Amino acid sequence: MTQIRRWIMMLAAAPGLAAATPAGAQMIDARTPERIEALLAADGWTTALTAEAGRDPYIWAERRGLRFVVAFNNCTDGRRCRTLQFLLGVEGARTLTLDKLNEWNRDQRFARAYRDEAGDPVLAMDLDLDFKGLPRANVEETIRTWTGLVDSFYRFIVAAGAAGR
Repeated sequence: MTQIRRWIMMLAAAPGLAAATPAGAQMIDARTPERIEALLAADGWTTALTAEAGRDPYIWAERRGLRFVVAFNNCTDGRRCRTLQFLLGVEGARTLTLDKLNEWNRDQRFARAYRDEAGDPVLAMDLDLDFKGLPRANVEETIRTWTGLVDSFYRFIVAAGAAGR
């Protein structure tokens, strides 16, 4: 019997164990941009939420000279959004080669890098908060992961000689 099969059998033998959620666990979804903004601010980012009638909302976040956007996607009439996309564009780093971007994508997890239409490098990460969302702790950890990736990506570009502050 494989280890995975043993785990499945153990979970099946403990009713309710797999579905247990800590009492009072706050679920975070993309339908309330103010909650996402508050989580970013709590992580030390200066934020600005833009939510115009009929348009998908977005949040600008800035810290230590680095600025990114959180775009709310899969929305209905600018509301009831289901997913987020974190985006960092680095202007003036067009000398970063595709080989270096591929190196980033090969060596890193969770976020992907590419060039935008102007040739600037972009770092992007998606977060699916559809259905009932995710526990607050998971979303907070995702934000910390993104923050670390933003810092790492910028250092990566600077080390490649493609940008400087």
